[in-house]
Amino acid sequence: MMKHLIRVLLLIAITLLNSSNTPLKHEYKVDVIVIDPGHGGKDPGTMGKAGNKEKDIALQISLKVGEYITKNLPDVKVLYTRKDDRYVLWDDRANLANRNKADAFISIHVNASPSPQVYGTETWVMGLHKTESNLEVAKRENSVILLDENAKERAEGFDPNNPESYILFSLTQSAYTESSLKLAAKIQEQFEKRAGRKNHGVKQAGFLVLWKTAMPSVLVEVGFLSNQKEEEFLASERGQDILASAIFRAVREYKIEVESLN
Repeated sequence: MMKHLIRVLLLIAITLLNSSNTPLKHEYKVDVIVIDPGHGGKDPGTMGKAGNKEKDIALQISLKVGEYITKNLPDVKVLYTRKDDRYVLWDDRANLANRNKADAFISIHVNASPSPQVYGTETWVMGLHKTESNLEVAKRENSVILLDENAKERAEGFDPNNPESYILFSLTQSAYTESSLKLAAKIQEQFEKRAGRKNHGVKQAGFLVLWKTAMPSVLVEVGFLSNQKEEEFLASERGQDILASAIFRAVREYKIEVESLN
């Protein structure tokens, strides 16, 4: 009798577990994409030796990505967290995406390294850093909250310079990690195969701008301003077109794959 009862309870538990993992949304669409040009306004981001600022290059590439999507995927609505040189709070960026029920969030940034020889692209998703170098990238991008009043209150006590604070991120974005990784991998593949850029791969770390987005989200580092040759490429019209086209192609592939689930 007891063994039978245990079997029944196990079957009920398995049924409930399976039902809880069943997607409530039966139609998979990628209809709304939010593009987030990193930094802006009083926050210039990193800067190259020739004077090019991260905030400007990120905006220029972001607008080009949006143009490619609008032209080639007319059923997709493109929204921007900023379309000019203005400062936007990190949580307002996430809130815009959540409010509009975006299907993907793409934050575009430009990288920097102490070594001027380093160049190439990498795409990040939300997660815990596995190396000290990953942590340093996250700390640099997250330092923007030090410009804000009441920043720590809005960030629930998060301190970008305290490694222990990054434990806050351990359970966030878990529902979207797999989809975020797929989108990130497609972006890196396009950068390498179509744009001919050095591929530093897909990485994970705790980025504030991705923390509260309720959809698949990635942060794209399109190159290193600390590398003179790459700075020239990033600042050029041709370079920006190539990078924007690569991101667009990845988005198109991702959209096709997601909607094929229907």
